[in-house]
Amino acid sequence: MAACGGDTATDITAAAGSETPTEASEFSISECGVKTKNVEGFGGVIAESYDDSQEWWTPEELPKEGSPNVIIFLLDDVGFAQVESFGGLIHTPNIDALADNGLRYNNFHTTALCSPSRATLMAGRNPHSIGLGSHALTAMGFPGYNAMMPESAKSVANYLEAEGYVHYALGKWDHKPLYEVSQVGPFDRWPSGEGFEHSYVFMAADVHQFVPVMWNDHTPEPYRKSVHLDQDLADRAIHWITGHKSIKPDLPFMMLWASGSMHSPHHAPDSHIEKYRGKFDMGWDKAREQIIARQLELGIIPPDTKLTEGIDEIPAWDSLSKDEKRLYARQMEVFAAQMEWVDLQIGRVVAELARIGALDNTLIFVTADNGASGEGGLRHLQRNLCTQRLANPV
Repeated sequence: MAACGGDTATDITAAAGSETPTEASEFSISECGVKTKNVEGFGGVIAESYDDSQEWWTPEELPKEGSPNVIIFLLDDVGFAQVESFGGLIHTPNIDALADNGLRYNNFHTTALCSPSRATLMAGRNPHSIGLGSHALTAMGFPGYNAMMPESAKSVANYLEAEGYVHYALGKWDHKPLYEVSQVGPFDRWPSGEGFEHSYVFMAADVHQFVPVMWNDHTPEPYRKSVHLDQDLADRAIHWITGHKSIKPDLPFMMLWASGSMHSPHHAPDSHIEKYRGKFDMGWDKAREQIIARQLELGIIPPDTKLTEGIDEIPAWDSLSKDEKRLYARQMEVFAAQMEWVDLQIGRVVAELARIGALDNTLIFVTADNGASGEGGLRHLQRNLCTQRLANPV
């Protein structure tokens, strides 16, 4: 570019025939005689007067036109058969609506642990190659087990960030060493270190849904009570999405919405718990039979699939005492209530996308880090019962 609207500029030293090119790379003379300064990578004009100069800004890096928004709804400890559209006995209408309008996958492999599964999902790498051969809480100073992801193999958000996406992380973030969780970091393995510009997360394997300990980016949130954390996460997601799209409607975003449901402790509003009272009194043996029949009907599993034998560690339902049956049925009622509650919150986010006209250009994934967890076993329940809304007699 040249001043005075010309298309060419002559090197000032070359024009004078100088044999010492001290100014050759620094200044030029335009066709109309204006001296301009050359700055590598600058597309405007720098002249001695503002009138002869032209401003220039580095072009903004933007995704390709029509690039979709991306939301990953990542659930915790949700087994293959706990979603209604996969044969489950729990009402999940919002997840089912997404399944009916999309694709269902029945061969998704996890690491059977939360933090390595989550890091693997986000990085697209095998767990040992990103330092998560085990849970981040048990990080050890050995390659493959130190929970230290190399810079070359971090979250997909880093790649989308380079393409101009904006990223939001909500909920569970536990694939980093626990000793790094403080307001002084280091933050390399926090959401901000993995390409997420905004985050509202809990830095642990589990969370008290009614009294959550949360982090706003790098700042711990003051102690507070909540109706339920999943509702808070949906509120925050809606707030961020509507703000984002009201400012730059054509700019896509990626959101990781990682609920703590269905990891223990199991918490749900009383209204939802009452909906399931008595629904699981038939016990787990009958439940298994009902679920596999539904899966066969839906075509989720091969038509010749047979129900496996039960394992010795889980006794036959009919062998339990009356009190044991009441306790375990009640536990499943609370579990189901929480599952339906998190489904409701997912539905709220999806409904907001539809309201603002962004749903059709949003790629939505619903998955889980691993199947149902056996933490506590059958009879060592103190840790879960103390926060499981079982204050009333069962």
